[in-house]
Amino acid sequence: MDRPITTLFMLMSVDGKISTGATDDLDIDKDFPKIAGVREGLHQYYEIEQTTDLWSLNSGRVQAKLGVNTKEMPDKTPVSFVIIDNDHLNKNGVLYFCSLAKEFVLITSNANHPAFDVDESNLHIIRQNGPSLKEALAELKSEYGCERITIQSGGTLNSLFLHEKLFDYVDIVIAPVLIGGKDTPTLIDGKSLLSESELSKIGVLKLQECMVLKKSYLRLRYKVIH
Repeated sequence: MDRPITTLFMLMSVDGKISTGATDDLDIDKDFPKIAGVREGLHQYYEIEQTTDLWSLNSGRVQAKLGVNTKEMPDKTPVSFVIIDNDHLNKNGVLYFCSLAKEFVLITSNANHPAFDVDESNLHIIRQNGPSLKEALAELKSEYGCERITIQSGGTLNSLFLHEKLFDYVDIVIAPVLIGGKDTPTLIDGKSLLSESELSKIGVLKLQECMVLKKSYLRLRYKVIH
């Protein structure tokens, strides 16, 4: 395979929501600890997260929502981060990931991205004229030695991975909660299918493991059948 093996790893509600609402002020990481019956088992997701791949991919939008543009510099970790971003991270956000990551790879089509003004030895920039996840993944493997990567991005970016057949595994932790809302982000968002000819874009899964966790949480692990 000329790209890394990919795993979509996410926390979601029983109805498939990956946020608590449709605004940037609402967020699972921030809000679940406030909800009785949900917060008690939440630690299990973060414990599982610590066992995922040493390469992690996310979007600048999600990270900006989590506050990296204003956070103080974190301690170094052994994880390398890949962020797809055009205009959500500021210079502080870029420096945050340089401080956090073993290697930090930014994928952007913005020639004026603040990352171009940052001089850090572990910062690498993949400049694209247009978005191509397949090409970016191939470069991550050939240029940076990325063999396996965990995807933890938003529903829109997840849909691009799905429709381009770039998911190999899906690893989902389900919290015992219903959120609702047609505009609340879900595991896979993006453009809806409109015709039978597009059914090939659907991802068919084979269950590998179903784990009943404590406090009514579930973990479902699938292999994607291409």
